[in-house]
Amino acid sequence: MGIITKKNNDQPRIVQVKARHFNSLKFAVAAVLIVVMILMTAIVRLSTQSVQQRQENSRLQSQVAALQGQIDKESQDELLVNAEKEGNRSKAVSYIQDIQAKLKTINNFMSKRGLRGISFRKLNVGDKPKSDTKLYADFSNYLDRLVNNIAFTPMGYPRLSSFTSFFGSRGNPFDFGGSEFHPGIDFAGHRGDPVKCTASGRVIFAGRAGGYGNCIKIRHANNLETWYGHLSKINVKEGQRVTVGDMIGKVGSTGRSTGPHLHYEIRKNGHPVNPKQYLSLNM
Repeated sequence: MGIITKKNNDQPRIVQVKARHFNSLKFAVAAVLIVVMILMTAIVRLSTQSVQQRQENSRLQSQVAALQGQIDKESQDELLVNAEKEGNRSKAVSYIQDIQAKLKTINNFMSKRGLRGISFRKLNVGDKPKSDTKLYADFSNYLDRLVNNIAFTPMGYPRLSSFTSFFGSRGNPFDFGGSEFHPGIDFAGHRGDPVKCTASGRVIFAGRAGGYGNCIKIRHANNLETWYGHLSKINVKEGQRVTVGDMIGKVGSTGRSTGPHLHYEIRKNGHPVNPKQYLSLNM
């Protein structure tokens, strides 16, 4: 193959180039073009992968953020649940402590009346509370009523001594061979021995009362009254509030009496009832 060349003002000349060299040049150009195309394809592919990677990273970040938010919420919920449980536990412990105090009060009332205390299963404040504290609340309310009933219901002994006379028909100590109705129970004693009230209430009478001599009358719940007769001394006044176990007077032999003793009487709705049924716990 010939190529025409011209140098300065000389006549053109033909340079002979072998065909095989020209073919080699074409192959070289083709190879360069192929390499360029491969590089461009690789660049496009890498660019696409980069975009996809950024999108995947963004998606993963969103998932991580959502998961973190869920974990935070679950943690908060768990804290709230634990706080609620702890609150219930505190409430249950408070109920248990309140119940124990009431049981102690009940047995204190029993002791003041000369009665044996009630045996209760000891409640441990360390025990795991029930899922619902309603049980404790119901029991506490029940004990409220029990404490109230025990406190304001005549029960036990106004003094610890033997009986000298019982409720009902008996021989008349002032009329040999005769009989009479005795509306209470007589307790043996010596002049000046203490007399205690058997229930909380209000004094409705304190003074001289015919055959009862020096007498105290106390009104309690459920239309019940207790009367204490033949006293040598009265330690309370009318209208005064008294609590079970208070010393309200002293044994004597005033009124219709043959010697020092305490006449103890219980009246319901104004009528005398047998005090014997109130000497022990019947609830």
